[in-house]
Amino acid sequence: MSYDPSRPDVIADPYPAFHVLQAQDPAHWSDILRGWVVTRYADVKTALHDRRLSSDRITPFVAHESVRESAHVKELGRIAGRWVVFNDPPAHTRLRGFINTAFTSRAVERLRPRIEAIVDALLAAVIDRGAMDVIGDFAYPLPVIVIAEMLGVPPEGREPMKAWSDELALFIGSALGTPDKYERASRAMTGMCSYFREIVGARRRQPREDLITALVDAEQQGGQLSEDELVATCVLLLFAGHETTTNLIGNGLLGLLRHPDALNALRADPALIEPAVEELLRYDGPTQAQVRVALEDIGLHGKTIRAGDRVFVMVNAANRDPARFADPDRVDLTRADNAHVAFGYGAHFCVGAPLARLEGQIAIAAAVRRLGDLALAPGDLTWLPSMVFRGVRSLPVTFTPSRRTGYAAGP
Repeated sequence: MSYDPSRPDVIADPYPAFHVLQAQDPAHWSDILRGWVVTRYADVKTALHDRRLSSDRITPFVAHESVRESAHVKELGRIAGRWVVFNDPPAHTRLRGFINTAFTSRAVERLRPRIEAIVDALLAAVIDRGAMDVIGDFAYPLPVIVIAEMLGVPPEGREPMKAWSDELALFIGSALGTPDKYERASRAMTGMCSYFREIVGARRRQPREDLITALVDAEQQGGQLSEDELVATCVLLLFAGHETTTNLIGNGLLGLLRHPDALNALRADPALIEPAVEELLRYDGPTQAQVRVALEDIGLHGKTIRAGDRVFVMVNAANRDPARFADPDRVDLTRADNAHVAFGYGAHFCVGAPLARLEGQIAIAAAVRRLGDLALAPGDLTWLPSMVFRGVRSLPVTFTPSRRTGYAAGP
């Protein structure tokens, strides 16, 4: 087969195509992507910690003859090239060290009461309507509020951040069929950087108890972090801190709604929420692929990946590999040995995984518990046309309105 990720049926449900590739062509060259597509669990896990595969897909992209004269691409590369996710050791190790302490399990657990209060307030705003868009009303606002508060972004900054993030996702998510994505993403990147430079300046003058102040301290202590790296890290944390968690919550609730037995099991036993979130991450995770660039020739299943070739490491395909997971296309909240790779593997394992897990657990548990007769609203779903991100643009649902009161104050 020839894998075409831009086909509407593949965007809506890529898993049948992944199963064919796993069985027939596990090291697949895609003319459309101009790169290799790796789908088997064992190969994906190996690729994610193989130092012969570089995470720096920005440098070769910016240098490619098709875009190297573009000022928009150069600006995107200048900032995104400083993101920890697009760096290899030792730069990756240094940059990640500044972020790690904010996202330890212990640090994240201290956020639980605030996350619960935000979830309560978001549900309170829709509970009497009997309908909502899971994405716009719930799954997007929650992680945005949380990461913005951690960073120190004021409430009035959230709306412009959403607009900028949506445009930036066109580039970072390898959007399909969007011809002006570089220009739009470049404008968004410039806007976000200017905004964060203002906040960084304010924190230099008047420090606060927030993550930006901590990064400023790191910059000022012996130049451990340059200003461009500081600003780039702020952009990354704001962008990554909500984009994937929004889709985790949206895809997770959609998976439950499409598997009523699992939804009923969670409603009957709320203690299942932790394994439930892990299973929903495995079943339809928010990150479909990670991209690597070969640093040398690599043999795989009788093929030769040449130095400089791009490799699309399909983590969602790996999580549905029947050689690793029994009955992989079914949601099983009691699945044993659920070693999914939804958060990656190795040195680039997602630093925000503890926060994403906690937000997903609190949000999904609350929605299942409080929204009686939760059901999908009629109509087709529109999936993000992205090689990297997996999620729907909106998720309309209906439920039985509640007369409950006593929710927390608004976010």
